[in-house]
Amino acid sequence: MANKQILKLDMGAVQDGFFSDTAMIGIVSSLPAHKFCWTINNLLDFEFVRDPDSDVEYAPSKEEKHFFSMYQYCESVSSCEHLLYKLKSHKKSLLPEIKQLDYLWLIKSQDAELQCEIIADQLKSLPDVQLAQIIAPERLKNLNHLLL
Repeated sequence: MANKQILKLDMGAVQDGFFSDTAMIGIVSSLPAHKFCWTINNLLDFEFVRDPDSDVEYAPSKEEKHFFSMYQYCESVSSCEHLLYKLKSHKKSLLPEIKQLDYLWLIKSQDAELQCEIIADQLKSLPDVQLAQIIAPERLKNLNHLLL
């Protein structure tokens, strides 16, 4: 009888790779996700789009499934990638440790921290944004929920 080798995915390595060179902004806004993205696209000159296949699916049990919208924008002149996550679905939070936030903006770039500061300041000037704060990744226990 042949020995079966069991392979395990090292989620720590996956997380390290995905979150290297990233920074995050936590946002509070009562706008629905599509209108929030439209506002950002028009007032801050971004081009966020949603691909429903990229939405985050979270199933804490077999009977319970939640879907969280995710919008993406890749800058054409650089390798900078922006991901905007809707953090709430039917009163369920994608990241329970920051359940008071409505959105999480993740920036993947060599200068992500600098871009994060600039964008957070711009977001604070928008009338429909009540809060925009930089979030340290180590504050989040469920980072794996954000993996694509």
